[in-house]
Amino acid sequence: MENRAMASPWFRLLMIALSLGPVSALAVSDHASAVDPRIGTGGDGHTFPGATVPFGMIQLSPDTAVPDFKHAYKWAAGYQYNDPTIMGFSHTHFSGSGHSDLGDVLVMPIAGDVRLEPGDATQPGSGYRSRFSHDSEVVQAGYYAVTLSDYGVRAELTTGRRVGWHRYTFPTGKPAHVLLDLRPSIYDYPGKVLWANLRVHPDGTVTGCRTIRGWAPGRELCFAMRFSQPMTSRELYNRETDVVYKGFAGPGNQPEDHNAQNGRALVGVFDFGALKQPLEVKVAISSVNQANAIANLDQDGAGWDFDAHHAEATAAWNKALSVIDVDGTATQRTGFYTSLYHAMLAPTLSMDVNGEYRGPDHQVHHADGFEFYSSWSMWDVYRAEEPLMVLLRPDLSTQFVRSLIAAQQASPFGMLPVWSYQGLETWCMTGYHAVAVIADAYVKGVRGFDADQAMKAMVSTATYGDYGDLADYMKLGYVPIDKEVEGGSKTQEYAYDDWAIAQMARGMGKSDIAATFEKRAGNWRNVWDPKTGFMRAKLSNGQFREPFDPASAAYGSDYTEANAWQYSWYVPQDVAGLIAAFGGDAKFVSKLDRLFDAKVDPAIFKNVEDITGLIGWYAHGNEPSHHIAYLYDYAGAAWKTQQRLKQIMDSQYATRPDGLVGNDDLGQMSAWYVFTALGFYPVTPASDEYAIGRPFVPKAAIHLPNGHTFTVVADQLDDAHPYVGAVTLNGKPLDHVYLRHADILAGGELHFTMQAAPNKRWGEADAARPMAMSRYRQ
Repeated sequence: MENRAMASPWFRLLMIALSLGPVSALAVSDHASAVDPRIGTGGDGHTFPGATVPFGMIQLSPDTAVPDFKHAYKWAAGYQYNDPTIMGFSHTHFSGSGHSDLGDVLVMPIAGDVRLEPGDATQPGSGYRSRFSHDSEVVQAGYYAVTLSDYGVRAELTTGRRVGWHRYTFPTGKPAHVLLDLRPSIYDYPGKVLWANLRVHPDGTVTGCRTIRGWAPGRELCFAMRFSQPMTSRELYNRETDVVYKGFAGPGNQPEDHNAQNGRALVGVFDFGALKQPLEVKVAISSVNQANAIANLDQDGAGWDFDAHHAEATAAWNKALSVIDVDGTATQRTGFYTSLYHAMLAPTLSMDVNGEYRGPDHQVHHADGFEFYSSWSMWDVYRAEEPLMVLLRPDLSTQFVRSLIAAQQASPFGMLPVWSYQGLETWCMTGYHAVAVIADAYVKGVRGFDADQAMKAMVSTATYGDYGDLADYMKLGYVPIDKEVEGGSKTQEYAYDDWAIAQMARGMGKSDIAATFEKRAGNWRNVWDPKTGFMRAKLSNGQFREPFDPASAAYGSDYTEANAWQYSWYVPQDVAGLIAAFGGDAKFVSKLDRLFDAKVDPAIFKNVEDITGLIGWYAHGNEPSHHIAYLYDYAGAAWKTQQRLKQIMDSQYATRPDGLVGNDDLGQMSAWYVFTALGFYPVTPASDEYAIGRPFVPKAAIHLPNGHTFTVVADQLDDAHPYVGAVTLNGKPLDHVYLRHADILAGGELHFTMQAAPNKRWGEADAARPMAMSRYRQ
């Protein structure tokens, strides 16, 4: 009995947790058990259900389809909850992206006859894909299991930081095979694979690389794979030329396949005969070369003990999630901890064990004294996901900022990442929001990186004239729509980013840089039209583009994935100035109410698939709307912020597979939830303030890296008491509707008393509003 208990994964989990150091007691609390990775796998959440560890290099998850490029939007993470079949398990995935790629190194266990094509999901047996039932799935943080019903194979997955672990239990008496397909890719299309190679080494290690012309053109991904049992034979196929190499060997005697297969359509089938015990498979990847993939496998994937690695993955998640202890109902805890889990998936480790990584110049670089991370959906994550990491994990923020600086130094254009992954740039979306990520970290006290190098990188990025027509922006003070699509929103985003640069420059004592970018931060006024009351794009001649319809939204219009109703609120650096432009508090609040209360036919956005989660014109499924509900705070109507937040939380989030109304966008949707559930939100990253909303959990204790704990408590938190009656900070009445970063770092208690009716006086005074509003009053 003692030996059996000591061999269990739960005993190992306890031992691992006890060895993790000063937060080990928190790690044993098992917050990971509250996580449901299925949330967001249906609808347009675009999350994946498979196994990964916090910010890990491997995301090992089932792929249910890889449709062609034109029809792949819903499969951006490779998996859709309502699909009936699984094609296999691949090792790289984005979490919640609107566009996609990856899906590298697809592996499928097969019992019995082997088919080399995936086949048609509507025709069972037409290919190697298999039917499955959700009843057979086990989906946990760091672990995924499913029964492939066509084969009777039980598949289990877990991961380390650089290694994916599979365990396949085959039915008795049937020959066991593992199929490796190097052709599929999420967002697939003919000719996407430019070249691939596949070989088997004498020790049975399988390696290969492939180069694809995907979202990041010319991306190369290599891998190394090993099996816990020796192969009895293998076949390496080139499906484009019909060339096949076959190898037969007994246990422990594997001849090497020298350049066994090269081409654009490679498939390997590895045979193991009738197995009497489960087959384990471990896979490591590298963006550099096969040798590095093998080194990653050697260092991070030693031995064969699936249960031990499962326990390690669970312990890693318990440690990561232990930064916040939340009380509440099972539904509240699942919603909160799943959101925190999703916020801790990206950016991802993109560096091999020897410190090498691929940079935006496609060259190999070495990280000296830091870990290199990539997967940067900057247009999204600068808003809340990265500020959440600054608050909870400033040690990781240091690594992230150093990674951004390193990427800029390797950029052929001197640009910080815009939307990059595995070190390569896609140039997707707008703005240069990496400057906001860096400035937010610096302003809030994160150090451990070279601030002068960072400032040089920020200025270089903001003055690269060939990017997004920055040349005209610097000359005219706006981006002309006849020169550049989405000129209205780009002007607004550049102006905010300029303000962020100025904040860091001011903090560093660089007054000349600060003055330059503070002036540029006012460029939002150049696209404000007081006649219509909306932000609008201008032509090079200084005239607004006509005709104008504030409801109009289309890709390539005046705005990025939005219309005038949604982008006209985007001046986070000067909300007071925006309120004045609207004509004062009353008119501003009235226009906000019209935004939320409008009767809108969702069909108006049928051609802009990213605009989802509508409440009137407000679109919570897309990031330009994320700060808007908090803007009532800035106009003296904090009770309306509370009202709108409840409306959003009730309608836009649920603990179901379709519980995210829009793309999670590498954690931004989930980070919004985490902040909002805690009761405050970073409307203006790179300031030291958080606008206060209202909490959605009865108690949350934030365990800060400095050893302090900041606790949020909400009395009478239920549907009958949706409004904030009174707030105290450390027992003293709080008369303003914002927190400073230092207030949180100091520790203590933020106490809300909730009530049925709104308290319309709290936060009404100018001085009580965020960003010290009274200083900006005209």
